[in-house]
Amino acid sequence: MNSAATSTAPERFWSHVVQGPAPTDCWIWTGAIGDDGYGRFWVPQPDGGQRAMRPQRWLYEHLTGVALLPDVLLLHACDVPLCVHVDVDEARSHLATGSHRGNMLERVQRGRHRNGSTAIRTAGLARAERVRLSRELREAFRDHGWDPAAIAAHKTGIQPDTPTLW
Repeated sequence: MNSAATSTAPERFWSHVVQGPAPTDCWIWTGAIGDDGYGRFWVPQPDGGQRAMRPQRWLYEHLTGVALLPDVLLLHACDVPLCVHVDVDEARSHLATGSHRGNMLERVQRGRHRNGSTAIRTAGLARAERVRLSRELREAFRDHGWDPAAIAAHKTGIQPDTPTLW
């Protein structure tokens, strides 16, 4: 019998997560990634089928027992699309509930929109390029485990071996 068929949803979920060693580190999703660059987690349904959802939404609902309405977003404090670090302690959680409007305001405040001084390289990129970068980050974590340099490179486009001026 297939072990995935007998695993519980939490066991399957955590098998796709690489957690950083510090309580404030990201938890990187290494499972499926959708065409928007965010993770996908398949959840069994009562009728025997499955439905895909973002893993951070599943974890939030699992930990809090609160079903999120479709118009409620989970906003990333870390700006890493593959981060699923949801904690009931809001001070440690990288994700918090919010609205589309709140997400757009944060986008401007954090420089995630394209302008002359944007430092986050994923800002303004085409969807296909964002997906490629998410998949590249996922592979780095699958291959090497916890890697803070991979997160920095994902956000900025500056590889760890790039020479510096000083």
